[in-house]
Amino acid sequence: MSHPRPDLSVAIGPLRLRNPILLASGTCGYGRELADLVDIGALGGIVLKGISLKPRPGNPPPRIVETPSGLLNAIGLENVGIDTFIERKLPSLREIDTCIVSNILGESVEEYGELARILDMAGGVHAIEVNISCPNVKAGGFAFGTDPAAAAEVTLAVKESTCLPVIVKLSPNVTDITAIARAVEKAGADALSLVNTLFGMAIDIRRRRPALANVFGGLSGPAIRPVALRMVWQTVRAVGIPVIGIGGIRTAGDAIEFLMAGARAVQIGTISLVNPRASTEIISGIESFMREEGFSRITDMRIDR
Repeated sequence: MSHPRPDLSVAIGPLRLRNPILLASGTCGYGRELADLVDIGALGGIVLKGISLKPRPGNPPPRIVETPSGLLNAIGLENVGIDTFIERKLPSLREIDTCIVSNILGESVEEYGELARILDMAGGVHAIEVNISCPNVKAGGFAFGTDPAAAAEVTLAVKESTCLPVIVKLSPNVTDITAIARAVEKAGADALSLVNTLFGMAIDIRRRRPALANVFGGLSGPAIRPVALRMVWQTVRAVGIPVIGIGGIRTAGDAIEFLMAGARAVQIGTISLVNPRASTEIISGIESFMREEGFSRITDMRIDR
């Protein structure tokens, strides 16, 4: 039996998305790169490639290697810098009828605050996603996202510098992700996205050296999905703000698992490199599933236990 068309729209803090599917940062460039392959306007939103205050050249190659059911990358947060982004990338993004989320990264609390201030004044960005997996250079290089106090400090600095909704992206490379989540929520985050990549490496046995020039990289793709799903389930039950699930989502069924775990939306990442149209296929698949099962809204699918 087919039911009436369900409502796929979702609220992420003050944001209202037409559906729960966003493209993940680092896999869709600055948005326009996939424009000829996928209807970006049909998506709930896109999360742009991370932006820093100054341009970054990234790591030397090789910096991407395939692994079983996954991908290791050590791109090194290569980007054009905030000034070039605003001058050359942002104007065309203003023409896209979808939610534009700018991912930001910094080496100090002050840099995060400055980036948020600049984006707040620029116009054309609907929300900020804060990558706290970056090293805190002033504090010896440990990642902001591995310490609740440091994560909260970055969040507060961003919140004080912008009126835009702030989504904090959590690292899975911690003992207890809920401790970080609660600290960030207390500091004022409007939403959370998780997870970022897991640390990993591969070795080229013929050359007898690490496959990545940087030795270590971030593991993404289907291999991390069960870990990401577990962390989303835990985090949803530890905080009161919306959670966006990320990690190895390839199909509508994968996305539905995260939505049932309590995620308000999901981000599609690595699969877009294999199938650029995966995001719109997932939207159609979710709608079909909801019709078949009689769900009226995305939140109706959440498992309450």
